[in-house]
Amino acid sequence: MASIHKFLVFSLALLLFASPFLQVARCQSDSDDAVDTIEESNDIGIVGDDTQDFGDGTFSSAPGIDTISVFPKNSARLITAGEESELLVGVKNDGDSSLNVIAIKASIHLPFDHRLLVQNLSTQGFNNGSVPASAQATFPYLFAVSKFMQPGNFDLVGTIIYEIDDHPFQSTFFNGTIEVAEAGGFLSMESVFLVTLGAALLVLLGLWIHGQIQHLSKKTKRAPKVEVGTRSTDASTDEWLQGTAFTQSLSSKSKKKK
Repeated sequence: MASIHKFLVFSLALLLFASPFLQVARCQSDSDDAVDTIEESNDIGIVGDDTQDFGDGTFSSAPGIDTISVFPKNSARLITAGEESELLVGVKNDGDSSLNVIAIKASIHLPFDHRLLVQNLSTQGFNNGSVPASAQATFPYLFAVSKFMQPGNFDLVGTIIYEIDDHPFQSTFFNGTIEVAEAGGFLSMESVFLVTLGAALLVLLGLWIHGQIQHLSKKTKRAPKVEVGTRSTDASTDEWLQGTAFTQSLSSKSKKKK
């Protein structure tokens, strides 16, 4: 019974420790399933994967460049896992030279520590994203979070990469909290795992309680049985009492009854 109790404690501790980070591993493995190519018929050439590879390097922001973003159809910032969401990025060029937007990218992090990456979203490139000096333009960014992501609040960090006079720059257009909701209709792998683990713990708990009841019942001492009945006298006792006043009184009582 002690081993079962220890296993219950270990299983509960494992569940509490693993559930916050379970979504990180699953979402990173599914990051390749994100939307990579987007096709629209407008003047901005969206080219998807045919973008310049800047690696993991970061660039400074250019002076005179302001960015803004808005969720046009989702002011509550409620993102359904596995479904496409749209984000509009506005760029205002107050500089002296024209800029050329290269790409827009984003990533999702845990709110309490941005070093913990949950998912890299798709990088969307442009081949006709020129913004002249003293002008402004809006660029669409479509993305989809992993369908395996658990519901909750996460931080979305969006970055726009552009060039001015053949020098790369970048600006962060969004750095805030979004709420991810689970897509309805299907059970996720995490939900199945948690339900199965919960059922197993309930079964083990029932076995432990049953074992404790049996253990306590064995310790309970049964009360000794006391036999109550007529007293019988053996033959030796009768012989020893023959001729005494006791046998004479018994014989007189028997005669009276007759």
